[in-house]
Amino acid sequence: MSLAFIFPGQGSQSVGMGVDLAQAFAPAREVFEEVDDALGQKLSALMRDGPEGELTLTENAQPALMAVSLAVVRVLEKEFGVGVDKAAFVAGHSLGEYSALAAAGALSVADTARLLKLRGQAMQRAVPVGEGAMASLIGPKTDVALAEEAAAAGAEVGVCVVANDNNQGNVVISGAKAAVDRAVEKAKELGARAIPLNVSAPFHCPLMQPAADEMARALAEAAIVAPRAPLVANVTARPVHDPEEIRRLLVEQVTGRVRWRESVAWLAGEGGVTRFAEAGAGKVLSGMVKRIAPDAEATPLNAPADLEAFAKSL
Repeated sequence: MSLAFIFPGQGSQSVGMGVDLAQAFAPAREVFEEVDDALGQKLSALMRDGPEGELTLTENAQPALMAVSLAVVRVLEKEFGVGVDKAAFVAGHSLGEYSALAAAGALSVADTARLLKLRGQAMQRAVPVGEGAMASLIGPKTDVALAEEAAAAGAEVGVCVVANDNNQGNVVISGAKAAVDRAVEKAKELGARAIPLNVSAPFHCPLMQPAADEMARALAEAAIVAPRAPLVANVTARPVHDPEEIRRLLVEQVTGRVRWRESVAWLAGEGGVTRFAEAGAGKVLSGMVKRIAPDAEATPLNAPADLEAFAKSL
C-alpha cells in the first residue's frame, strides 16, 4: 500500500470544526494555541463558536482550515505514532497546499498561519467586491475542454479562465463578473449546469496578480526546507521537493489553475498511491478522489474515531 496525505481547501470550513479533536487530544489543542499565538488572534474561538460569516472570510477560513488539518496530523503522530513520513506524497487543494507543506515539515505552523492570513487578505484586496465571480460547471458532459470553450466565450468581454479542474463533471471558472456570466451562458448551451459560487473574490485567475506579487514578497522571506514527503503541486500536478521550486510554485498558484484531477490521476498512476487520507475538515477531496481514481481508497480524517481507526488500519 502506498499512501498520500491530502489537505482540503476553502469551502470545507464550518463552525465547530476541530472542537472534538481539541476536547479529546492535547496535541490538537497545542496546534490551535500555536496558530492563535502566531496570528495574535483567538482564531480557535472563532472556529469553535462562530459567527459563520466571520469564519468564512477568506483571511480567517484559510488559516483555520490549515489549523484543523495540522491538528489531525499532530494527533496522528503524537497519539498514534503515524507520521507524514509514512506517506509517499502529500498534496493539497489551493490553500491546502500550505497545510501539506506544514504537515511535511517544509514550513513551520506559525509561518504557515501568517502566510495564509496574508494570502487571504491579499486575495481580497486584489479585486473589489462584486467585480469578480466564480462558477462551478457540473454535470456528466462537463470536462476541461467544455469549460475552456465556455471560458473563451467569457474572455471576449473580460478575464475568464478555468480556475479549478476538480474532477470529471466538476470544473470551476473564474474572472471578471461580466465575463463569467457570459461563460456560464455558453456552458449551459454546451450542456453543463452552472452554479455561481459564494466567494468574495475570483481566485486562481490573472486578476489575482496583485495578490501573487504580495505573496512573492512574503514567501521570499519565509523559511522553507525540503518536505519529508514530496509535494504534488497544484500548478504542475507533479512532485516537487526543492524548496526554491516550492516557493516559486506557491506564487504561481495564486493566479494559476488548481490541477486537482491531474494531480490525483498522477498520484494513483505513476505515483503508485492506492490510499488517500484527507486530513482536516470535511470530506470534499475524498469524494473527488473516488471519482478520479475509483480503485483507490479515500478516507476522511477529522473525528477522533476516524484517526484511531486509520492508525489501526496501517
